Amino acid sequence: MLGTINPEILFLQQEDQIKAGLLDMKMILEITEETYKMLGLGQIQNPPKTHIGIPEPDSWNSFFNTMPCYIGGDYNIAGVKWAAESKKNANTPGIPYGIDISILSDPETVLPFCILDGTIITAMRTSAVAGVQAKYCAPSDTKTATLIGAGVIGETMVMSVCEAIPTLKTIYICDIDLPKAQKIAEEYKGKYEGVEIIASDDSKACAAKSELIMGETTARTPFIDKTWVKPHSAIVCVSNEADKDVALMADVKVVDYWKQMVTFKNKAIVQAFDAGEITKDQILETSDLALGKPVRTSDDQFIYACSLGLGALDITVAYKIYQNAVKMGLGSKVKMWDKPLWE
Repeated sequence: MLGTINPEILFLQQEDQIKAGLLDMKMILEITEETYKMLGLGQIQNPPKTHIGIPEPDSWNSFFNTMPCYIGGDYNIAGVKWAAESKKNANTPGIPYGIDISILSDPETVLPFCILDGTIITAMRTSAVAGVQAKYCAPSDTKTATLIGAGVIGETMVMSVCEAIPTLKTIYICDIDLPKAQKIAEEYKGKYEGVEIIASDDSKACAAKSELIMGETTARTPFIDKTWVKPHSAIVCVSNEADKDVALMADVKVVDYWKQMVTFKNKAIVQAFDAGEITKDQILETSDLALGKPVRTSDDQFIYACSLGLGALDITVAYKIYQNAVKMGLGSKVKMWDKPLWE
């Protein structure tokens, strides 16, 4: 799209994106790892997301995040994700808890050329980040995983962990709302050969039997404490599931992107850093993992990893879906103008 002066925009709704391969978790994992490699090589500009909580930043009923980025390398595109969540939506039928939009733009003329519903992209890439972290952080012989949270990310986390950890034999999908966990267990029954998926409402008991624990909840208060920690394991969190003691006890500590993570003071690992209990040198980033830096040096280690979400991932995934959709003739087109009033 470089240098385009065409004001035409392709809009891709969820259904178009699914046809274009968005539910292919293997593909999303590959894009995710490639994106982190590019980030580590300095080919991506990704400033920390900005957050607007309503009515207050920390005590929000709804929020909006802006997540701009520039993707260099072979991509050479700019983009922004507009991410939002609402507590009200959790109890409102017919509307997702989180609603996102992604915009792809030409970096030379700054014209947008594609707008996509970003809700499913978010769900897929969030679990893909955790999957990439688990790939490098879990013990090499991991056979059992506990996934905590049976919401939308619980759905995609099953897909991610099954693709990322080929040695898996058992997955516990846990939620305090047991019927939600049972629904996911039934939905994915038999989809991954040799993997048994079991629903439970006792996440701690399941975690005690697992080498890999993954938190994919909307928790604001940590519930995983040091009593969950054991050697020969990894805990991977996408929200605030684990407390500061868990981060401190880890032999290896991993974050998705430190430049952004350090701006979120409610994160356990940031609290430990701000208190002077750990240093930046003790923390690896997911780009380090993707670029081959040693992570787990012994299966006896306990590794903790966490993530916040990276706008660049939404844009690299969205661009792949855009390319597929164009080849398939999907989507609908609109124009910003027929002739601009002022040039």
